[in-house]
Amino acid sequence: MGARSGLAGNARVVREYLGYLRVEKGMRPATCEAYARDLEQFAEQVERRDALLLTAIEDDVKDFMARLRANHVDARSVARKLSCLRGFYRWLLLDKRTKQDPTVNIETPASWKVLPKSLAESEVAEMLDRLGAAARTPQTEGGGRDAAALALRDHAILELLYAGGLRVGEIVALGEEDLHLDQARAQVRGKGDKERIVPLGRRAVEALEEYMKRGRPSLARVRRQRAANWLRAGMGSRALFLSNRGRALTRQWVWEMVRAASVNVDGSGHKASPHMLRHSCATHMVEHGADLRSVQRLLGHADIATTQVYTHVAMEHLKREHREHHPRGKKRAVAGC
Repeated sequence: MGARSGLAGNARVVREYLGYLRVEKGMRPATCEAYARDLEQFAEQVERRDALLLTAIEDDVKDFMARLRANHVDARSVARKLSCLRGFYRWLLLDKRTKQDPTVNIETPASWKVLPKSLAESEVAEMLDRLGAAARTPQTEGGGRDAAALALRDHAILELLYAGGLRVGEIVALGEEDLHLDQARAQVRGKGDKERIVPLGRRAVEALEEYMKRGRPSLARVRRQRAANWLRAGMGSRALFLSNRGRALTRQWVWEMVRAASVNVDGSGHKASPHMLRHSCATHMVEHGADLRSVQRLLGHADIATTQVYTHVAMEHLKREHREHHPRGKKRAVAGC
């Protein structure tokens, strides 16, 4: 087999796998691009011995991982690339394109468990109360109707991020029809286009009601004026959250808004992110006694193993409570000396 035909064969099978991920698994373009890079790197490894991805052996995978470590790639990234290869070869086996999985005996590299960063309950409450106050009295800051609409929108987004543990991509993808405030819930499309029902608390429902009543109609005025252009451009005219131009918000915009909202007037406080609010939602639920299955369903995790990281968070909370309140806890013992 010539080198040229080998390269073409590898490129073709990778392209077909990516098509499978996009169409049948519903994976997002960014995820597919990351998988493509990982597979291309591995393809380079097997092509050094004039082989194909279809005929790769266990030593190819071992050499690939060794080369990654030699280039100082961290263990978490190596584990992610190995996970990509496992999925690829499972697909090849199911499609009967190969008879062996070269990853089956490869152990996932050990890596430190990185606990998700979250805000304290008091920090979240202060941020939401501050934006809620601004939404109720935006005219005092020199705004008017447009400023009121934007303040109501920002407050509603933050309440929804924290109440439902939504991803930033899920926030910007929400449409008007996905909101069911009479039932205190939202219908969310997550990774792989999987839908789930997210219950909403009273604060989130109130913020969204105010936005739908007084905020969104004002922002939609511009959208109606440009309706013809929007329809030609294929932009989501039914987006729930709109910009001051009446357009659907971008992920980057929501990210920047959350960062700005999390910093106090004097510049103090955490610079939060939408993902940090998602983790805060899950962390605070577990700390208040929620079971992992409920948190898994709320966050839309496909595997309970992803949610189990919050057991470590809950244990840290339990240790703090023990030190603070148990008669023989460390803090009480020191205080009694």
